Amino acid sequence: MRADRLVAALLVLQARGSVTAAELATELEVSVATARRDLEALSTAGIPVYSQPGRGGGWQLLGQARTNLSGLNESEARALFLLLGPSATKAPETRSALRKLLRALPETFRAEAAAAADSIVVDAQGWGQTPSPRPEWVELLQTAIIRRRVVRIRYAGRTSGQGERSVAPWGLVDKDGLWYLIAGTDRGRRTFRVDRIQEATLTAEEAARPDDFDLQQAWDEVVDTMEERRSLVSADVLVADRLAPVVLDQFGRNGAAVGRDGDRTRLRVAAHTARSVAEQLAGFGAAVQVLEPEAVRAELASIGAELVRAHGLVADSPSL
Repeated sequence: MRADRLVAALLVLQARGSVTAAELATELEVSVATARRDLEALSTAGIPVYSQPGRGGGWQLLGQARTNLSGLNESEARALFLLLGPSATKAPETRSALRKLLRALPETFRAEAAAAADSIVVDAQGWGQTPSPRPEWVELLQTAIIRRRVVRIRYAGRTSGQGERSVAPWGLVDKDGLWYLIAGTDRGRRTFRVDRIQEATLTAEEAARPDDFDLQQAWDEVVDTMEERRSLVSADVLVADRLAPVVLDQFGRNGAAVGRDGDRTRLRVAAHTARSVAEQLAGFGAAVQVLEPEAVRAELASIGAELVRAHGLVADSPSL
């Protein structure tokens, strides 16, 4: 992202006073030509950046010019890094710009700003579930992560009733609209769905967090475990080309196009049971043809029979 590079280039100049295009290229991990174009763009934009030709020359930020970054207050700095942090997990340019931006902040704000940038991971690949509205506890949990505070939550598990527990929030994940909290507990690291939190209270107790904790790595481990559970049974299906993206979106990472059969696309989809595969395909009706395994075909037939019994219809009923 060029905007990220321009901010980073300006902050390097602010820190050093002068720099050559080659030095800036090394700092920003770009080509010398790109660094030179960025410096020229800053000068053209009216920022007092000038080149000094000859031996010992380079580019200088004249007149002790400074950006207004040091004018951010604490809440503004935290909000900025909350905004930029998730995108930085995917974009090397943004990570580089964040490092430079962090150095330009007043020292008293740096710790919280850095914690804010590392507090959220965005995972755009869904699990075929309907996203829920943003849970009301996200902001409180972000605050707990940044300030290293224990949170007391009342949580409704998937298979158990509600229970209260104290957790040390380590990071949040936005997975295609479904929010997850990764936290330390008295039983080790645990992952909670934020929309199942019934109540949350920020406490004054300091929360411990391992020095080597990496939120992205921790989430990758969670996803790997979940995908193993979700992909125990696979099925090969044929669908019309126009429906292939819709079916693949339904299965998320557990779906892939594997070939063609005439004018249709062949997909391989998976879930934790044959019944679960059938349930996710049933809504497509006859537009999806299951080739194998027989267990999924049988479950689809069973679902169809259940629907007929439940609604009191027969195959030759007249249309309404």
